[in-house]
This record gives sequence, structure tokens and C-alpha cells, in this order.
Amino acid sequence: MSALRDAAMTSKAWPFEEARRLLKRYEKAPPEKGYVLFETGYGPSGLPHIGTFGEVARTTMIRRAFEVISDIPTRLICFSDDMDGMRKVPENVPNREMLQRNLQRPLTDVPDPFEEYPSFGAHNNAMLRRFLDTFGFEYEFISATEFYKSGQFDATLLRAAERYDALMKVMLASLREERQQTYSIFLPISPKTGRVLYVPVEVDAGAGTVTFKDEDGEVTTLPVTGGNVKLQWKPDFGARWAALDVDFEMYGKDHSTNTPIYDSICEILGGRKPEHFTYELFLDQNGEKISKSKGNGLTIDEWLTYASTESLSYFMFQKPKTAKRMYFDVIPKAMDEYHQQLRAYPAQDLAKQVDNPVWHIHGGTPPESHMVVSYSMLLNLASVAGASDKSGLWGFIRRYAPDATPEKNPDLDAAAEYAVRYFRDFVKPTLVFRRAEGKEVAALEDLRRRLSTWEGGQDAEALQTMVFAVGTDHGFEPLRSWFSTLYEVLLGQSQGPRFGGFIALYGIHETITLIDRALAGELAA
Repeated sequence: MSALRDAAMTSKAWPFEEARRLLKRYEKAPPEKGYVLFETGYGPSGLPHIGTFGEVARTTMIRRAFEVISDIPTRLICFSDDMDGMRKVPENVPNREMLQRNLQRPLTDVPDPFEEYPSFGAHNNAMLRRFLDTFGFEYEFISATEFYKSGQFDATLLRAAERYDALMKVMLASLREERQQTYSIFLPISPKTGRVLYVPVEVDAGAGTVTFKDEDGEVTTLPVTGGNVKLQWKPDFGARWAALDVDFEMYGKDHSTNTPIYDSICEILGGRKPEHFTYELFLDQNGEKISKSKGNGLTIDEWLTYASTESLSYFMFQKPKTAKRMYFDVIPKAMDEYHQQLRAYPAQDLAKQVDNPVWHIHGGTPPESHMVVSYSMLLNLASVAGASDKSGLWGFIRRYAPDATPEKNPDLDAAAEYAVRYFRDFVKPTLVFRRAEGKEVAALEDLRRRLSTWEGGQDAEALQTMVFAVGTDHGFEPLRSWFSTLYEVLLGQSQGPRFGGFIALYGIHETITLIDRALAGELAA
């Protein structure tokens, strides 16, 4: 462990850099509560999305890195802000008229439109927990409703009433003048309608109460404790840090301007501001921010239709402080790079292993890769083989790698199924074959002749050298124009695999037949 810790203390991998920064927080003394607390927040107004996965996955990576460099125990809390008032009716749920009648009520008081749980908030919380459990995350779940109503938040709420003026000063400085006139950090919940009210309030710090006009105009007084009021979302953010003594929380760049507000609220309420990590946002195919309300970009289910969970974790690991375009076309690269790193891992020294993304994806114990054929190559194979299911690829795979089986190579078997789906939905509709022209015809005929007399077996490197030689002998300059010819004429794409490897996988005879069909004009037709 000491060697691992030594390597971790100098690693340039961002989870270790964040873990070392967090460790400095307790360089003088360990936390009085006995553990370091990581938190992720979730707004259950809709179903869990890909940002939720990224936040929990990345926080878990930092948590595991921290556990290597420190003996202080850790906890990870996933906090659901389910006491928030439902502001609008989601478009992807049944019983929308019923939900319309329940606008502004806390999500845990809104009936479940699916009629499966006690409330809409409970339904979405169950979805969140099932979502996190599916990916094997280790966490503790906290419901804001339970947190407010059980009294766990009471001490902080009473302190907020006592320090109301100081908290309001922070908040008012961030608001437009019009909003300042009616703003309060406290949102009372109407005892008559059950709705969360955005109304002016008078705070009695000594009594710990708020007084306001209810929706019918009646002046009403409620204690700030026991779930009778909730905090506005920005004060709630900082107050939660103070109440739970949170040590670390990450959030997207869209929160970054609020960080000083969150920190100030936490400190005014007697807490110590946590360490933060602000990550850049994901972009869709047009370079616009991914939004769950817009439905642009990728969903978790969409990614997992075409690739593994680990490939998504790999994508999340890469440069979290850089905005990244996240669309379907990033999937093949993520799949292949993940397995490249997995194959490299066993031969690396400890210093390189702890920098390797797969160490962080698998918490220090990455599995062995059995991907003897790359995902990109499987896509090309699916194209030329016209495969409609993974069994159509396995005949080629077995000939290329006789020892491979779906049982011994489960990752390859899963990838074959992913590749067939991806080819069907994204590659096949875009294929455009063209006829060979001029010297391209002579070069393809030469390649066919050399393959027909080939005695080098399925040696991918030897075949690649031979393909290079054909391009050189026929004067292709630059040589990549020869490979562009192969891709455009034989595969219908502008880019493609190492062609020697493709021949080895697809087969010598099959490649000759493919060239014959191309030269006869069948593929372009």
C-alpha cells in the first residue's frame, strides 16, 4: 500500500490531484465527525440523466483516490431536493392534467402520475436509486423532505432565522431590484393549499417563525422547523453544506457564478465551506449545452444501447474541465480507447497504472480486456458482412481468433451486438460508395492479384505492408489517398480501419470478392 500511496501522491491524474487538495483540508487534524463527506445533489423534477451519472461517477473516482492517500473513512451522500415545488409539468409523463392541478406543491406531495409510488417525488427518487444501483455506485440516499420534516435540519433553520439579515444581505446583492422587493430565503408551505409560496415574509428570530399572507390573504405564522418552510435553492445549497458538514461537492460550470453565494451561506450558518470541483458542460452535435428539458444530446439509455457502461465512464474521465461534444459519433472512439487502456494496464509500472483511466473507472482493480477485435473494426465488418445480429460477426471473429468464444470473451460478444445496432442506426444510412477511377482501378486489380497469390496467412501487419506497397507502386501521393480510395470504394466511408487488419478479419477470399464487386460497379450501384 505504501508504494501505491507514494505513486498516488505524485500522480497527475485529476482524481488524485483533487484528492490531495481535499487531504490538505485535514492536514492539521482529522475531521471531528470521523469521516470525509462527499455529496452529490439531484433535482427529482424529472428522470435521472447522463449528467447525474457523470457527477456520481466522477465524485466516486475522487473518493477512491482519496482512500488510497488517506486512512480517514469516507461517505458519499446523494441528496434529493424532493421538497422543491413542482414548477412545470414534464412532457414525458401520463396524467398531465392531474399534475397541472398540483403545480407548486412539493414533489413529495404531488401524486404519482404513474400510480406506482406514494408521490411523484418518491417515484423519481426510486428511479434515481435504481439508476445508481444499476451502475454499482456506493452511496447513501437522503431525501430533502425527510431531512426537513424529521428535524435533522432544524438547528440549521433556526440559525438561519437568527442570522436572517446577514443571509439576506448575501442574497439581495445577487438579485435584480424587482426581485429584491419580495425575496426571502424562506419559502413557507401553505397549510391550506400545500403549495410552496414565493411571498414576502417577516422573520421572528427569537421565536423561530415566519409570518406571511397565505394565498387567501389570511396572515399566517409558521415555525421554520419541522418541514413547514423550505429554503430557496441557493440558500439551501449552502445550508445543506453547513448542516451535513460536507467536505466535497462537484457541480457544472453553470453553478460556478453561485459558488461565492453557496460558500457565504455555509459560513454564515457556522459551517466550513467544502472543497469544490467545477466541471465543464457537455455539448450536443451543434455545440449547444445539453439540457434535459430540451432533450438534446445523448441519454444514458441511448449510450448503453450502443456501448458499455465502462466506455461511458471513460468518456466522463477525460478532461472534465474541458467542454466536450457528446453525440453518437463519440461512442466508437470511447469504446476503443477504453480497451486500449485496459490492454496497456498490466504491462505498466505503478506510476503509469495510477494515471491510467481504467484504474479510476474500476477503483484500482481493472479487469482484463478480451477485445481481440476493436469496436471500429466490428463496425466495418458489420458493414461488409451485412450482419443483422452478432452471430453474423462471430464466424469471422472465430476464423481470425480461433480461441475466442462468446463465453471466454464476453466483452467482445457484447461489443459485437452493440456494433450491429450502431451500424444499423448510424453507419448504414450514411454509406456512399463510389466507382474506382483511373489509376485506382489498376491499383485495386493489383491488390486483387496479390491477394489471390497471398501465402502469408492472416498476419495483419504483413497484409498492411502489402497494401502499402500497392499504393506506393501505383504512385499514390500522399499515400493516404490510396487508403481513402479503399474506404470510399470498398466500404462506402471516408475513413476506415487499418486495412491489413480488416483483410485479416474479413478474410482473403471475401476481400477479393469485395474488390470484384466494386470493380463491377455493384457496390456503387
